[in-house]
Amino acid sequence: MALVPCQVLRVAILLSYCSILCNYKAIEMPSHQTYGGSWKFLTFIDLVIQAVFFGICVLTDLSSLLTRGSGNQEQERQLRKLISLRDWMLAVLAFPVGVFVVAVFWIIYAYDREMIYPKLLDNFIPGWLNHGMHTTVLPFILIEMRTSHHAYPSRSSGLTAICTFSVGYILWVCWIHHVTGMWVYPFLEHIGPGARIIFFGFTTILMNFLYLLGEVLNSYIWDTQKMCHFIKVKLRTTRDGSVQG
Repeated sequence: MALVPCQVLRVAILLSYCSILCNYKAIEMPSHQTYGGSWKFLTFIDLVIQAVFFGICVLTDLSSLLTRGSGNQEQERQLRKLISLRDWMLAVLAFPVGVFVVAVFWIIYAYDREMIYPKLLDNFIPGWLNHGMHTTVLPFILIEMRTSHHAYPSRSSGLTAICTFSVGYILWVCWIHHVTGMWVYPFLEHIGPGARIIFFGFTTILMNFLYLLGEVLNSYIWDTQKMCHFIKVKLRTTRDGSVQG
């Protein structure tokens, strides 16, 4: 039996994301007042994705509790739709985008923080909030993947969806540069057009790789659990049979 029910964990994670988003939006940073506002940053978009995803998880848990044993086919059909939406969001957005934000942010930060998160931001964003945006996303999504099985969509539709998201965000970044003359991320100012194309292509490939990684990890976790459960049942049956014999 789990120390903390997964339903309680989801509520706690959802509340933490709501707190992070509220605190982030309350910060009066110059970048929030420029074209695109907070929506030009992938970190903020990811926080919204994670909050919506865990909101759907909590809603699914509540619906499951309310429909349990009711025998109402319409309610069960709506619950299946919620579960499908929850699984699709984890597969296509929550896992690949969340892992991408954490990995890319800290890799660039370790190389040269001024390229991704200038020291000036320390005057606006406290350390705990920075980790809330760029660190805890990974353990939260891994906890969800570990506690509940998620059915992945077909690989072709999943990869198409994540490619659409990646290209859409790249076009959004380029449009902001077209309108304002400035790149959303400082390091893009210091590389040439060819290097930017390579970087954008690499990020799209990385997003696709992270989608596949999530699919493999999800299968590994739940195939392993099924195997362990089968072995336990087999051992219990064998032991009971031996005792009865």
